[in-house]
Amino acid sequence: MTTRRTRPAPRPPEGTPPRAELARQARAVLADAVRIAHWAAGTPGPGTTAPLAAHALERAATALELSPAQVRAGWDRARLAGLIELHGDTARPGWRLRAWDRDDSAVLRGWVALFDAWSLVHAAPAGIEAGAVAEAVEAVPQVLSLLQLSAGPVTVPALLDLLGQRVAELHEERCEVPLGPGRPATAATTTGTTADQAEPAAGTADADLNALLLDWALEGLAAVGALTLGHGHATLTPLGNWAVWVKLEQICVAAQSPAGNIEQSAADMLLGCARLTPGPARDEYRAWLAARTVGSAVAELLAVARGQDALLRGLAFEALRVVGAPAEPEVRAVLAEPSLRPYALLWLAEYEGNDPDDAQDVLSREEATWLWVDTAAAVADHGETGLLVRHLDTAVQGTVPALLDEVRAVGHPRTVQVLVALAAAHPDPALAKAVRRAAFQVHTGGA
Repeated sequence: MTTRRTRPAPRPPEGTPPRAELARQARAVLADAVRIAHWAAGTPGPGTTAPLAAHALERAATALELSPAQVRAGWDRARLAGLIELHGDTARPGWRLRAWDRDDSAVLRGWVALFDAWSLVHAAPAGIEAGAVAEAVEAVPQVLSLLQLSAGPVTVPALLDLLGQRVAELHEERCEVPLGPGRPATAATTTGTTADQAEPAAGTADADLNALLLDWALEGLAAVGALTLGHGHATLTPLGNWAVWVKLEQICVAAQSPAGNIEQSAADMLLGCARLTPGPARDEYRAWLAARTVGSAVAELLAVARGQDALLRGLAFEALRVVGAPAEPEVRAVLAEPSLRPYALLWLAEYEGNDPDDAQDVLSREEATWLWVDTAAAVADHGETGLLVRHLDTAVQGTVPALLDEVRAVGHPRTVQVLVALAAAHPDPALAKAVRRAAFQVHTGGA
């Protein structure tokens, strides 16, 4: 066993509560969602990919002693936080739900997924153009940064000023010059009087719109537990402060490094090897396999692969590559399981002598797209934001619009969370806007 030196993770700002306390607060925010997820997981056919069906809504409200509005809100939050996943008309517990009471990291990741999806949790004001809403969403990170750096209450006028500046920057970046001095005259503004009258009116309208959008954003962030609203000011909660710091530092909670994996279960062993380079990881797999019969080891690895954690699914098949020929019958037998089929096809292609770089050719377009989403889910859960952005380049589709169309159609249960995480991570505002729109369409069952 070799030891590895790693750079210490950056320390959170002074005053940040311990992770156990942050997780306790996250559990409190998602308490209703967890109750609904447990109810849905134990109830046949509770809903579809659209919001809960009316009869299921009534049953849940009665069983849980909640109002229909609370059930509907909790259902959406449970889906966005990865507590439940829908497979056709059946709701299954997500891996986070099973780990909820014992794994603070799973809880915090679930809350961060909800935090990233705040604009889906809290509906935008009616009658506002979608482009204006998207601009406000793009400007919110700057608002959050100001709140985090201020380490206390910030007045709404200060936040509104920052939001207006950021929206104006977005217009400038896209060469959308507002009506006013310097814009070429048109038939409607050829006289000085008309232009002078139009400019103040346009400015007032923009200010009113920004104020409305800021109120919506602050209410949405408050709804997910990221901030609290006072009379004329807003303050990040400890959870919100921690999440913004994490994003500013571009770090994620990492799996623990290995420290003797032979006695561990397959899942714990794979998590322990998650951050190793391929060579040391294979050494760990061999040591773990040597302590078990081949049949029991393969069965345990495939059981982990059938779980909800996409990272473990991919790592399980990496470990099966070390097993080699003895695993071939069992791997071939799982080709009928949709969630394992792409991994099994790649395993068999490499086992049969195909170059790993060419193995992707054995996948259909739909299988490759499903695998892309599954891998993105693993990156979103366990990786860094930069990896998620770079993962775009691995898609078989030639363009982002084509990728989004096929991702929407493939039906992966983590599609919404993957798209929300990608939109939050991507530096290109236009691309992030398109990805957010796709996430919203999948979330609402739209085309």
